[in-house]
Amino acid sequence: MFDVLVYVYENYWRGDACPEIQHLGRKLSAAGFEQEEIDQALQWLEGLQRASHDTQLIDISQPAPETPELRAPSAHSLRVYSVQEQDRLGAQCLGFVSFLESAGVLPAHLREVVLDRAMAVPQHPVSLDDLKIIVLMTYWSAGIEPDALVLDELCDDADRVAH
Repeated sequence: MFDVLVYVYENYWRGDACPEIQHLGRKLSAAGFEQEEIDQALQWLEGLQRASHDTQLIDISQPAPETPELRAPSAHSLRVYSVQEQDRLGAQCLGFVSFLESAGVLPAHLREVVLDRAMAVPQHPVSLDDLKIIVLMTYWSAGIEPDALVLDELCDDADRVAH
């Protein structure tokens, strides 16, 4: 599945430039990917699209909205990971997420999208290389181009991402 995601990232630089799911599936099939791998990747991308577009920050000083949205955390808030998240991601991946947050390059609302998509990955546990692709695809879906240092950190495995 991750090879398909890397292919999508490399061929469609912006998430909004990516064709609709049905057309993308045909293009991936024509590119030689196996149908099972394509189906997993398309399902995962649909979840990414929903999570990216449904996650909106709101100002906590304003009255609560009618629809459930993600509130911006206070400066003193702390994210506590569930047992399932700890088991699925492991210390190395959670440490990397913490590193990105402390560096100021992964805001809380994107962190939640990353965690949601990491939990949706079929393999258990998620490797650090796969988590980096999840982070990269989260930026891609949100229309954010990471700066050069972050991109270098995310793409340090030259065999997977050729940017």
